[in-house]
Amino acid sequence: MEIIISNSNGVPIYEQIKEQIKVKIVSNELKENEPLPSIRTLAKDLRCSVITTKNAYEELVNEGYIRNVPSKGFYVAKINKELALEEQLNKIEELMDKAVAIAKMNDIKKKTLNEMLNILYEEEK
Repeated sequence: MEIIISNSNGVPIYEQIKEQIKVKIVSNELKENEPLPSIRTLAKDLRCSVITTKNAYEELVNEGYIRNVPSKGFYVAKINKELALEEQLNKIEELMDKAVAIAKMNDIKKKTLNEMLNILYEEEK
């Protein structure tokens, strides 16, 4: 499972892990009942603290995206994909609101924002 961590974006590492796993679940890259790496394995792969991966997994369990099977590990839970997608769309809308507000304060035109969005959207991951 590929997860990319950034130390420079100001978002806590556990939050980055959590959000990337959520996206993989909502997009069906991770399927219902699919096993996830153990907390220790994920921490080792990402070169981060076990506490960090534990926090990410705990939040994913609390939000209903994964489930913990004692003595077996963590698995992708059955989720309401529409509800999960709506949650992601709300986050995107909040970020876009901030971008538009900054653009308006700096007299940046809508056309420029659209061009930026198109470039960012088409970039390879």
